[in-house]
Amino acid sequence: MSSLDQLKIYMNEMWTDYIKMNPAAEKIYNLFAQSGEDLTNDHIALRTFKHPDLGIQSLAQHFTKYGYEDRGEYFFIEKKLYAKHFEHPDKNVPKIFISELELEKMSPYVQETIAQCIHQIKPEAVKNEKFVFSGTHWIPNHATYLKLAQESEYASWVYAYGFRPNHFTVSINHLKHFTDITRLNDFIKGNGFKLNASGGEIKGTPQELLEQSSTMAAEVQRQFADGVYSIPGCYYEFAKRYPMTNGNLYQGFIAKSADRIFESTNKSS
Repeated sequence: MSSLDQLKIYMNEMWTDYIKMNPAAEKIYNLFAQSGEDLTNDHIALRTFKHPDLGIQSLAQHFTKYGYEDRGEYFFIEKKLYAKHFEHPDKNVPKIFISELELEKMSPYVQETIAQCIHQIKPEAVKNEKFVFSGTHWIPNHATYLKLAQESEYASWVYAYGFRPNHFTVSINHLKHFTDITRLNDFIKGNGFKLNASGGEIKGTPQELLEQSSTMAAEVQRQFADGVYSIPGCYYEFAKRYPMTNGNLYQGFIAKSADRIFESTNKSS
């Protein structure tokens, strides 16, 4: 079996984990399929913590071994996040976007809570490629989740869900009937799904070479040490890329747009 075939199997395993956490994505996927669309994934996003035993490289190693290369870095000052994106030489393979929470910039409470979680992760677990969809390696507590969320929604999400795809992304460029992002958004809303309206439903512009939108993460039942609670899960994103002056489609990301996309896992008010 070729390395590319192995990578596709790996991506399918990630997708299976993702739709377990986000059944709405599977419903949307099927709606597009019923409309005659064959979906291509633009990128997969993963979340982690900046820590000597963890961090972007702990997840990226499982993709660089398949030929992925580091292609860009992004800073999110307000949310205290840093991110990188990775691309595969085969442009039909999704990009990987990995972000990390800069723990050193967080309160002592967040630092100590997350350090206790990381301490429970076995080093060999991080080296296993299934680590990127291995979930939590600790038993989360709902009261702790709520306290973390007061300071960082991102910290609370990773605390509750651990390591797994945060979102997959439909490439609008590969669609036949929904090439306009406004029309696509109307289709999504018309089928009863809520879009992330932070900064507007469409993030980015053709001039910036990237337009994005996303659903709001639907609430799912999660088992905590202190009971079962309904919290925001994963979301589905949609991206349209525009050609650069050389004619090639822009492949990077725009930090201010991604900053708003992160809010797709915020609890709906």
